[in-house]
Amino acid sequence: MLLALYICFLWLSTSGLWTVQAKEPDVDISIRSHHRDLAPNNVDFAFGLYKHLVASTPGKNIFISPVSISMALALLSLGAHGYTRAQLLQGLGFNLTETSEAKIHQGFWYLQRLLRESGTTLEMTMGNALFLNQSLELLESFSEDTKHYYELDALAIDFQDWARASKQINEYIKNKTQGKIVDLFSELDSPATFILVNYIFFKGTWAHPFDLESTREENFYVNETTLVKVPMMFQSNEIKYFNDSVLSCQLVQLDYMGNGTVFFILPDKGKIDTVITALSRDTIQRWSESLTSGPVDLYIPKVSISEAYDLGGLLEDMGIADLHNSHANFSGITQEAQLKMSKVVHKTMLQFDEKGMKEAAPIEVTQNMAPEPLTLRFNQPFIVMIFDNFTWSSLFLVKIVNPA
Repeated sequence: MLLALYICFLWLSTSGLWTVQAKEPDVDISIRSHHRDLAPNNVDFAFGLYKHLVASTPGKNIFISPVSISMALALLSLGAHGYTRAQLLQGLGFNLTETSEAKIHQGFWYLQRLLRESGTTLEMTMGNALFLNQSLELLESFSEDTKHYYELDALAIDFQDWARASKQINEYIKNKTQGKIVDLFSELDSPATFILVNYIFFKGTWAHPFDLESTREENFYVNETTLVKVPMMFQSNEIKYFNDSVLSCQLVQLDYMGNGTVFFILPDKGKIDTVITALSRDTIQRWSESLTSGPVDLYIPKVSISEAYDLGGLLEDMGIADLHNSHANFSGITQEAQLKMSKVVHKTMLQFDEKGMKEAAPIEVTQNMAPEPLTLRFNQPFIVMIFDNFTWSSLFLVKIVNPA
């Protein structure tokens, strides 16, 4: 994913809208070149996955981390053989006649390192954990490769006692995310013999915080018949914004301390799916080149959202069908030739609150500034896109229909 988004970062940075805020880790240049080859495929996969999920769950909140999912599927390919292996990598958008598997995995290894080292002020925990029946034993090659490239943790669990096993898995993920992600599985979930959990928690600190004392409960219009009350944050500041008359939406770009950049996109009523359908690298480039700075009174809901997805069915619609069917070949994971994937679970959590590095201050009005700021109130369904500003990786793609 780094490459895909690294190329995006190159053409976005040339417009002067983003600047590199962290030093690139000192890595051999031959390794750095691998991740550049991955870029276009990964960003296209991100938007493709997001659109499929939106289409399959109409009227629902959507919250995924494309970069995290790409890493998990690439990791899984190390244990697949034959058509299953090719299907995973091709489903991610890679042409294996043009890009070797070694370059793919080296690119993801480098991406993880960049995400770890380039944004020290972002509170982000991401990783993968493999839970398998204690009667199974990992092949040494799979264990070594996944540990090297993806820092995979593999744990043996007694799945015959699912009530105890689910508690063990929940406790492990809770500890890994400092208590942020809890209760991933319940005793009522179907037991399994093999589970890959992909998790990510994110919380940033705004470069320009919202005014804590201005947060008020306000109406949020889910649709024409449903209204909910939400705490609405407020800031009045010089903000980058754009009114896209072509796609019937307005957007603002906010920055986190460190390397996080966020697009909040407010479609006109009834236009959110139209905007999502149009999302692409070209759309993001057009938006980035069209942003202008000016005084904005900005209202955004204060939310904490968490979602979990079993990716099997969704990925099948995207051409990756061998995660669950009888043709799956994961003989590169254990000695058990008939091993089938039981679950590939993606768990995410994100918080938006007022916090920044300094106290929020009212915007100062000068003769060179418009006396009446633009008012943008995100009180109806909207879209959020969060990128790492150094690698330009797609950390999160979000559709918020009901923040309550």
